[in-house]
Amino acid sequence: MDTPENLVVIGRDPALFDSLKDSVVSSDFRMFYCGLREDQSAFIREHEIRFVLLDAQDGAAPAAELLVALKRADRLLTVLAAGRPIHPEEVLEWIRRGADDYLEMPVSPESVRTALKKALEKRDLRRETFLLERRLEKKYNFHGLLSKNPYMLEVFTLIESVARHFTSALIIGDTGTGKEMAARALHDLAETKNRRLTVCDCASIPETLFESELFGYVRGAFTGADRNKHGLFEEAHEGVIFLDEVGEIPLSVQSKLLRVLENRQFRPLGSNDVKYVNVRVVAATNRDLAEACRKGTFREDLYHRLNRVEIRIPPLRERPEDLPLLVRHFIDVNNRAYEKSIKGLARDVQKVFLKYDWPGNVRELENVLQSAAMLTKKDFIDVGDLPKNLRDQAGLKARPSFLDRENLSTLDELEKEYITYLLKLTRFNLKRTAKILNISRTTLYNKMSRYSLVREPKPAKGRPAAPTA
Repeated sequence: MDTPENLVVIGRDPALFDSLKDSVVSSDFRMFYCGLREDQSAFIREHEIRFVLLDAQDGAAPAAELLVALKRADRLLTVLAAGRPIHPEEVLEWIRRGADDYLEMPVSPESVRTALKKALEKRDLRRETFLLERRLEKKYNFHGLLSKNPYMLEVFTLIESVARHFTSALIIGDTGTGKEMAARALHDLAETKNRRLTVCDCASIPETLFESELFGYVRGAFTGADRNKHGLFEEAHEGVIFLDEVGEIPLSVQSKLLRVLENRQFRPLGSNDVKYVNVRVVAATNRDLAEACRKGTFREDLYHRLNRVEIRIPPLRERPEDLPLLVRHFIDVNNRAYEKSIKGLARDVQKVFLKYDWPGNVRELENVLQSAAMLTKKDFIDVGDLPKNLRDQAGLKARPSFLDRENLSTLDELEKEYITYLLKLTRFNLKRTAKILNISRTTLYNKMSRYSLVREPKPAKGRPAAPTA
């Protein structure tokens, strides 16, 4: 180790620190001591501490709470806990809370040094992985669109190629795939990038207001028009206008839109004066406009005029390789927004995400992870943090079904269903189930016997399970 790292021992008294300060540990680490009554976070910042040895022998609960607080303040801090010998499942609970290792007391300087060196190697590997992820994210980040899908990379190339020269472009894709971000990429790469992008959400404009919203009006054009008003096309002069959900524009306005695209001129509502505008148009839709043309609800000449450049964005279900990239990105965003230290997804959640079709695409994934980040109190997003439709995909409900019943149950029925729910949640871990219920394991055994709650045996390998009566 070239430069010694700073290590602080946090505890109720300095006994553990005293046993290590002149040992082999001090040859690799600069040693500090911080008491429980001090401001540990301020101490860590002041002394640039990167390693913590937490003395947990005097009380597991307060030490665990302190561990969570330290990791929440600095997710890259390496924390080792040292306490009384405990069950392996309890050690796992310390790891889940953020500890990098758990040492059983009494500890020797050699065992502490070995654990710290392992943690140092793990930290360096984590740092390399972190930097690699950032480089990959930057490599596959195209003006906010994240993808390493081969087809999407072709889309990025197309946008980059046409951005300087297009006059009109049509972006096609399902809701939530990132059509507006693709439009912003076109704008950012165009020669008009110094002009703002004017956005028009066609789906939110009442049919009677389309013409005045797009092209403006003059004073006296209709009752209540007490002043002149610029339309969105006039506001977008020398820039780019984005017509989101262009298929919602009524036929009565489509002819005027076509005239703007072809002649760059229009008349505000109630005016006889022609206005000229130099505007690039990016339209987007999740509808099949070719089919709409056949049905007569969309002008075919306008469709072809908009479709000079077609950019088709595939749904998320066709880009499974993008899920890890997007999940990592949104977790990082939510960690910063909500001051969390979420490291990733639990294994069951990963399975759910890979099986799910994501009808709402990237936007749905973003919303799911945002909601889960606000709800979770762990380092990993678990099934219970997901919306109901995704919890059902995992075969696990977030709460017992009796809470949704119209008819109330007896206490015995409620108890049986709640214990059944907890056994399923803990995968028949009787110790954890009893702890949640705040009863002894013997009492839990008696209740399981009373309600005939028995885990089904797994079939023996190489032969089918015996049929049940």
